[in-house]
Amino acid sequence: MPTSVSAHSSATATYPILRVRRDRAGSLAFRHPWVFSGALEAPPDRALHGRLVHVAGPDDAILGTGTYSASSSIAVRLFAFGEATIDRGWLTTRLAEADAPRRLIGFGPHTDTTGYRVVFGESDGLPGLVVDRYAEALVFQLSTAGIDALRDEIVAALLDVFDSRVIVERSDLAVRREERLDEVVAVRHGDAPERVEFLERGVRFLADPLRGQKTGFFLDQRDLRALVQGLSGRPGMQGGNVLNLFSYSGATGVCALLGGAARVHNVDGSEAALSYAREHAALHALPDERFSAERADVFQWLGTHMEPAYDAVLVDPPALIKSQRDVEQGRRAYHFLNRSALRLVKDGGLLFTSSCSHYFTDDDLAFELRRAGATLGLTLHTIATARQGADHPTSIYFPEAAYLKSLVLQVHR
Repeated sequence: MPTSVSAHSSATATYPILRVRRDRAGSLAFRHPWVFSGALEAPPDRALHGRLVHVAGPDDAILGTGTYSASSSIAVRLFAFGEATIDRGWLTTRLAEADAPRRLIGFGPHTDTTGYRVVFGESDGLPGLVVDRYAEALVFQLSTAGIDALRDEIVAALLDVFDSRVIVERSDLAVRREERLDEVVAVRHGDAPERVEFLERGVRFLADPLRGQKTGFFLDQRDLRALVQGLSGRPGMQGGNVLNLFSYSGATGVCALLGGAARVHNVDGSEAALSYAREHAALHALPDERFSAERADVFQWLGTHMEPAYDAVLVDPPALIKSQRDVEQGRRAYHFLNRSALRLVKDGGLLFTSSCSHYFTDDDLAFELRRAGATLGLTLHTIATARQGADHPTSIYFPEAAYLKSLVLQVHR
């Protein structure tokens, strides 16, 4: 066994110890939850992959407790700073602690927002775990080998903390392959319905826990939907014609109509997504002439539509940059989308544009919008900005949690 690993016995737990180099221990003192492989004194035994471990400093003091990955440059993801026993009781406490700030900001049962993220991985001290709540249904995702090994304890802890009639696992994530894990979709408790109704700011929506994108709904765009709804009723926008590109469930389009828009046209490449959008239209009794849907590749559709025909255009593509190697191609794609969308906005109209690519920064988005505006001879005035919802917190200890950014721009020709 490498010299960086040894046995440790205490009243709390017995986990192998990985020793961190003296010059790399500083990040743990500032409570960053990642320990990179290069920070360890020696490569650990690969048989520890997915196991709980302690991380010790050069003076043998235990600095943290987490799970080890032999497949990632992030060798250890820490659950606790110092010694801890990561079991059902510990998880139950941590889940309750994660839910508490969501309740503080007004989310939860018997409120006007019963759909929200309960656990956001490292930001809530639970690396590799995401838990979303849709009224009485919980949907969770496990993305690392370490958290995957705790599945049974996590389900039990969820039942300890939440009054849930349904618990669904949606661990169908491509990143699991890097951790030597298969993709998993399963009902872990109760009977999962095809759709689950929940509230967001008093607006009724439907989640698709078993087949929908992510965990069944894009909860992270709550603040953008609020902006769309609020601005759709303002002078100059009320009664407007809205284009919703990459519409998915149509939820943002529904908010535009509820706010005061006259018509929304949804464009998406998936018939299943458009069917989902039609269900949302039916839920709110929106007629086809006000809420239309068209199946098309958005990039190709934009290549054949170039006239300014819309009072507002919504652009919310999936992540176009998933790693550093995708940056240049993704940057070109974001430029094309925004330049093409700007062509379609009437003078004085609004562009709502988003990026959920972690590797595409706020500055990158602003630059591509400036470049697109200059190419088209437009002046763009910033009306508002939005980020991921407060239930997707960017911890001061983990700034890497920030990924979603949105801009609302008024277009002047």
